[in-house]
Amino acid sequence: MAGSGRTAEISAQETSYDRRSELEAFDETKAGVKGLVDAGVSKVPQIFIHPSESSGDRTLSTGKNPVIIPVIDLEAIDKDPVKRRGIVDKVRDASETWGFFQVINHGIPAGVLEEMGAGVRRFFEQDIEMKKIFYTRDVTKKFVYNSNFDLYTAPVANWRDTFFSYMAPYPPKPEELPEACRDTMMEFSKQVTSLGISLFGLLSEALGLKTDHLEKMDCAEGLALISHYYPACPEPELTLGTSKHSDNDFLTVLLQDQIGGLQMLHQDQWIDIPPVPGALVINIGDLMQLISNDRFKSVEHRVLANRIGPRISVACFFSTSFQPSSKLYGPIKELLSEDNPPVL
Repeated sequence: MAGSGRTAEISAQETSYDRRSELEAFDETKAGVKGLVDAGVSKVPQIFIHPSESSGDRTLSTGKNPVIIPVIDLEAIDKDPVKRRGIVDKVRDASETWGFFQVINHGIPAGVLEEMGAGVRRFFEQDIEMKKIFYTRDVTKKFVYNSNFDLYTAPVANWRDTFFSYMAPYPPKPEELPEACRDTMMEFSKQVTSLGISLFGLLSEALGLKTDHLEKMDCAEGLALISHYYPACPEPELTLGTSKHSDNDFLTVLLQDQIGGLQMLHQDQWIDIPPVPGALVINIGDLMQLISNDRFKSVEHRVLANRIGPRISVACFFSTSFQPSSKLYGPIKELLSEDNPPVL
């Protein structure tokens, strides 16, 4: 933990602290958090320091009996009806109890996962002048690279850099994506879309609906790919990689590397979601909680900062909110009854 000297230093800084100027100076470098680390920063700048009361204990959860979220094997979901029913039961339980689960044998080749992670690393570790071309806060761009999308509106910045792109329903042209990760983004998105349709089928059955119900509601129509690069942090106890939040989508498919740091809030405790080789992390989003009439849970989660890095992750968000739409979503009518009215 930070010593009393560092705490006193932070308090002194706060008395003469022009946050807006600090944010603008950081933003204007277009080098992100990686730029700070490359410059040899040994202390976390004030704009990244999180009040302790807002983030709670910033350590990996430990204990003799650690809580482990479900890891579900999807092998044979389309070949063996008996196994599929068992998988649906596990997906139902995980979605109702945890809001998170991991999947293995999901059908996306290991080589595709590895290349996606490598593509993220190539982009962020290329020459800064090449990256600067894509640095923007205009979210209507086909490809957006920056550090902290909410840099000027959030109470505190997070220790990470990000790029994102809307991959569906209107995918970017190849030339609109950086060469460093162009091909792998397009292939990974195609594979994740296929997996998403399968997952929505399992979730539909878990709700007692026809397999294609959620797909017909266009839950798999929109896809955003968001890649995070978390550089090593000199004082991880003072900041976070990603603040506590829930996902405002139907479903999130996450590829994380082996460094760890992802945690979910379960029964008022932070629970680690440890990396499992070859697995993808799946979590329920706010929209899925809404349309399932609160049967499936969208839960808050965060990412710790770490002295080890960089940590790399790729989150794929299934949602209709990325493009202009007149669709309104509410609880699925087939799930409602006198005994199960809409949750307000």
